[in-house]
Amino acid sequence: MTAPSQTPSTPQPAPPSPLRESTTDRLLHLLAREQVDRRLPSVVAGLVRDGRLVWWAARGSTSGPGEPPSAPAPTTRYRIGSITKPLVATALMRAHDEGLLHLEDPVGRHLPELGSDRADVGALTVGQLLGQASGLQAENDGAGPWWERTPGGDWAALAPALTADARRHRPGTRFHYSNTGFAVLGELLARLRGRPWHEALRADVLDPLGMDRAGFRRDEDSAAGLAVHPWADVVLPEPEHDAGAMAPAGQVWASVPDMARFAALLAGSPTAAGVVSDEALRLMTTPQAVDDPRGAGWGVGYGLGVQVWNLGGRRLVGHGGSMPGFIAGLQVDVASGDGVVAMTSSTTGFGDLPLRLLDTLAEAEPRLPEPWSPSPVADDVLELVGPWYWGPSPLVVRSEADGFLLEGLGRPGRSSRFRRSPAGDGTWVGLDAYYAGERLRVFRDGDGRPSHLDLATFRLTRTPYDPSADVPGGVDEGGWRA
Repeated sequence: MTAPSQTPSTPQPAPPSPLRESTTDRLLHLLAREQVDRRLPSVVAGLVRDGRLVWWAARGSTSGPGEPPSAPAPTTRYRIGSITKPLVATALMRAHDEGLLHLEDPVGRHLPELGSDRADVGALTVGQLLGQASGLQAENDGAGPWWERTPGGDWAALAPALTADARRHRPGTRFHYSNTGFAVLGELLARLRGRPWHEALRADVLDPLGMDRAGFRRDEDSAAGLAVHPWADVVLPEPEHDAGAMAPAGQVWASVPDMARFAALLAGSPTAAGVVSDEALRLMTTPQAVDDPRGAGWGVGYGLGVQVWNLGGRRLVGHGGSMPGFIAGLQVDVASGDGVVAMTSSTTGFGDLPLRLLDTLAEAEPRLPEPWSPSPVADDVLELVGPWYWGPSPLVVRSEADGFLLEGLGRPGRSSRFRRSPAGDGTWVGLDAYYAGERLRVFRDGDGRPSHLDLATFRLTRTPYDPSADVPGGVDEGGWRA
């Protein structure tokens, strides 16, 4: 092992920030403290708000041992490891938008060499693989030892190892993180586009997002990946190589501005519009499987190629990344749209630094709510607003911009948002919770006014058990009485 290069006394200055100086001072101090406390050779971070990078900073040196110290710049590449996975998933969801594949497709339909029998890897669906719910083994022992540290073979070498024995759990029953699954998905992307997976990723995601510095191998403006000795202030260079067929699980390199552009996409910012549809993004960021090994309430789940965090009801989406010599993290707060990216050239990493940076931004410069102002409400929504009753249980309809919220006052689990059915038949379709996908139909009296609602066979009436509203089972003739 060798002693690390001396850390430069002044880091590369950050681009001008729209944040207050007091805020940037707090953020920089947090980053500097982390670099010292965690003994990170270099660390960079950025914050995203309203679809753009609003703060960037760096500490340390990107040089290897024995080299002149070099401060990180905004253009400096770091290995982002498994953040490669949501990039690959984005490219596949773009193909999904184009009708080239469906989430329910058995992957063997596109990669016939994986078989089509029920026990074959080819029977696993695209959605199960994207959602880390396929049950496929985490790593592939048929691909050689420790793929993160040794050069990998091509798909022709990997595919024969993907036998029925590679399936560890019954598909769709539990979260099981699988790097091998993303090797399969990378080959799927290549097969759909008729070019290597990394060329398809560049054409379909990196270039459209303006991720100009992102690439697939270390270049001259990349940080050196290092392992820091746990008990001494010396470092060891980590290897870098082409992982071959396993590369779609974690081989991309990127700069902070690159990752900020991808964070803007996950936040649904208009600056990243057009890469995937709104519906595809919703599917990507909706939990498909949750990691709740001890039944204590899930804290981490997985969408389609995207990690989802549940922090006491606060929802974040993004992904973490780890490869020898590097740790990376990207998180977006779903409610605020604020995002953070942090990367370090150390194998052991920086803990919860991304979340602390994000929280510091929210505390120092909280978003102002949009001012309330009157807004138009469609007539067929306005006539429904107000109280309704499911038997004796009260609910209320509140208007929204493009539909309404049916809110259960006594039974909040029966609250759902509704939008007009695309069938154009006058019905409404639930978007979430218990009534997701279910239909609501409005019935009218002789004067054309809404008399009752039929929601998945349940009757909602304007008064509890309104006898004039055709309540299934009838209403006792004696009515309400003591």
